[in-house]
Amino acid sequence: MEQAILDKGGLIFVACYLVLLLLLGVAGRMMQKEKSLEDFYLGGRGFGMFVLLMTLYATQYSGNTLLGFAGRAYREGFTFLYAPLAMMAIIGGYLIYAPRLYRLSRRDGYITTSDFLHARFGCRKIAVLASLIGIVAACNHILTNLKAMGLLVEEASGGMFPLWQGILGLSLIMVIYETLGGMRSVAWTDVLQGLLLFGGCAIIFVVIIFKFNGLELMSQDLREIRPDFWAPPDWKAKFAWLSSIILLGLGISVYPYAVQRIYSARNENALRRSLQIMVFMPIFTTFFMVVVGWVGAAMVPELDRAGSDRITVSVINLLAVEFPPLKFLLVLLIGAVIAAIMSTIDSALLSISSFFTQDLYRPLRPKATQAELTYVGKLFSWVLMAVMAGLAIVSQNTIWRLLIQIAPAIYLGLHVKKLKAGPVLAGMVAGTGFTLVVMMANKLGLPMPASPFGVHAGVWGLLINLTVICLCSWKPGISSSDSKAALHEG
Repeated sequence: MEQAILDKGGLIFVACYLVLLLLLGVAGRMMQKEKSLEDFYLGGRGFGMFVLLMTLYATQYSGNTLLGFAGRAYREGFTFLYAPLAMMAIIGGYLIYAPRLYRLSRRDGYITTSDFLHARFGCRKIAVLASLIGIVAACNHILTNLKAMGLLVEEASGGMFPLWQGILGLSLIMVIYETLGGMRSVAWTDVLQGLLLFGGCAIIFVVIIFKFNGLELMSQDLREIRPDFWAPPDWKAKFAWLSSIILLGLGISVYPYAVQRIYSARNENALRRSLQIMVFMPIFTTFFMVVVGWVGAAMVPELDRAGSDRITVSVINLLAVEFPPLKFLLVLLIGAVIAAIMSTIDSALLSISSFFTQDLYRPLRPKATQAELTYVGKLFSWVLMAVMAGLAIVSQNTIWRLLIQIAPAIYLGLHVKKLKAGPVLAGMVAGTGFTLVVMMANKLGLPMPASPFGVHAGVWGLLINLTVICLCSWKPGISSSDSKAALHEG
């Protein structure tokens, strides 16, 4: 068994951190201005630049970023260096559509992504389909990160807290502070989690630089252990790079929890400034974790897939043994990883709750008061978290790359005023259907690769989506009537 990083002192630190999260939940409840969906799901649309920056940052970097990225860098070597660029592409996506969508949200009072789509295209089917895609994708995001969180707690505590205890305990804390203060509490906890994340990544990177004399020793070791480690990518790998950048840039940028944060900005200037700073965050987070994977390949060579996925924890353990005075500082990194996972899970949970309440429940109860809708949203969060925690303990899950199929409706809907509902709905159905068929066939063991010709299934689905939109828009008689709500600048 590996040496436990979360010894008595580490456990006390994590316990204090979790108590602080609950206190922030209580503070969010005390700052509640009214029992309304806008106040609960968007924090009253009052987030300034700093809070908006930190909540976007903490949400974007999940357990997959901090654990999975290091594992892939361990296995793929130099060819995984595209990851920071892919994370920067997400910010490029925000800058293309977020300011205009924000202006419309202030004018028309949007709560969810589907509110915009319904208003823009006048088609309830598009809004419902987008909500269902968002719910499915976010549920899988929750499951994947719950699994990573439980695994991290188990390994970092040296087995003192098994996976199921980590999942159940932290899930309970998240659902408590979220239902207390909604988006306001989530954003304030994201500030704390983002600071931990940024500080933890910086600390571990500095320690690694010190140990490997500017990474020169690590590079020399890898040339001897794995001569192909620094080999440039071939054309197949380059196609994989491009498809991953497209998938992340267009898919993650329209995640429902990202859109909620766009709506929550105090003003457009705060939104733009936060996104401009966010462009540089992949350097200090994603790139640092790629280096952790490379260092792990030099320190602990020849690990299998499961072992390489745990390389972050293994590297931390080895450094803690070699540099005992840094023990507490390395505990900060474990706290940062837990924080990153929690911030992603609570944001996904809040988004699913908003989809259910605003887009599915409210149309069935058009006369429901804001207080009733808020109560239903909170109750749904408890039920959903209980189900997700149970599934995370007993099942294996991966993230479904479906949200990219919503991107054309958002990007084109904002910038192409003549675009109609029929082509958008047809394209979304075709792209989503193709992606699901490929992914399910691969999962069932059929002769269907998850990335045909080296390109992600979600990107092929996107190409089909766009092709259908173009064909249906150009052929007269197929497109639906003009949108009921024409798009105007906010």
